[in-house]
Amino acid sequence: MSRVLDLPDSVRLVEVGLRDGLQVITRPVPTSAKVRLVERLLDAGVRHVEAVSFAHPRLLPQLADAEQVMAGVPRDRGAVYRGLVPNRRGAERAAPCGLDEIVALACTDEAVTWINQRSTVADVLAGLRPIGEVARAGGARFVVGIAMAFFAPGTGRVPAEVRRRCVDAAVDAGASGVYLASSAGMDDPRDVADGVAEVRQRHPDVEVGVHLHARNGMALANALAAAQAGVTWIEGAFGGLGGDLWAPGDPAVLGNAPLEDLVHLMDGLGVTTGIDLTRYLEVVAEAMELTGATARSAVVAGGTRDELAAHRWPEHLLADGPAPSAVTHHHPMATVQVPAAGPTKEDTPCA
Repeated sequence: MSRVLDLPDSVRLVEVGLRDGLQVITRPVPTSAKVRLVERLLDAGVRHVEAVSFAHPRLLPQLADAEQVMAGVPRDRGAVYRGLVPNRRGAERAAPCGLDEIVALACTDEAVTWINQRSTVADVLAGLRPIGEVARAGGARFVVGIAMAFFAPGTGRVPAEVRRRCVDAAVDAGASGVYLASSAGMDDPRDVADGVAEVRQRHPDVEVGVHLHARNGMALANALAAAQAGVTWIEGAFGGLGGDLWAPGDPAVLGNAPLEDLVHLMDGLGVTTGIDLTRYLEVVAEAMELTGATARSAVVAGGTRDELAAHRWPEHLLADGPAPSAVTHHHPMATVQVPAAGPTKEDTPCA
């Protein structure tokens, strides 16, 4: 553990790939394949899974099988299953499904709320209480996500008092957990740290999470800032899949924070997540093959620390040089292909 960074011993990572990730995938994913992905996630040590959405099937046909997915997932593995609902009717669909958590969304921005929910911010906030009542009556914990918590397209930075009003309304509606979502992916570590710290200060009995997107390349920095600010959980998706279909700009850069990158970051910082990165990367590969998508994570593109540390240089590059360092590593990595002659000292300065 760093003596400079003020970090927790552990942090909860929540997998949202099955909901937020698959909702942008047009290739149909069978129910049985979704259940298998859940099983594989549990094998890798993931314990908190947002598995389904109860949005109208016409709007999100990829997620229309929520009841069937929940009927098929393992119930004896210590998993905490979450489902997203758009309104009270969605909560009533979700209640009999054995979810541990039911999640509703409220957005800080009027334009985005209208585009996404055909409602006003005030009406959405007023609708949280009946959703919470249905959730708790069914034995589920009630969680509220605050969309566009820090930045909104067409608006810019979200004023703290606007975010505060939404969070307070969620807590008043009975939420025992609130997460701040970087829905536009244009947030920075200061925004995230300040937002988490304020919620913790105003509502010390409420758990606080962050839901991170990767548009501006700051998702991992934001995760670190959130961890330092005392966040309870951080959300990400396998391969970085996800993002809103209606959001402006290239959807290829809006994906969720790749959960594998979050695990790699926390492993390096000595923060326990309970997730085995090697086994999780197997899930990522399976999910990419299933969806036809390409993983957007640094770990998939560049490898892990252990893989790179275990690299063995070709013998011809080490000829007449010092012996390799005697360090034991755990994961083999294929030798990088280089020209037979090797680079020269003059044209390869070290960075």
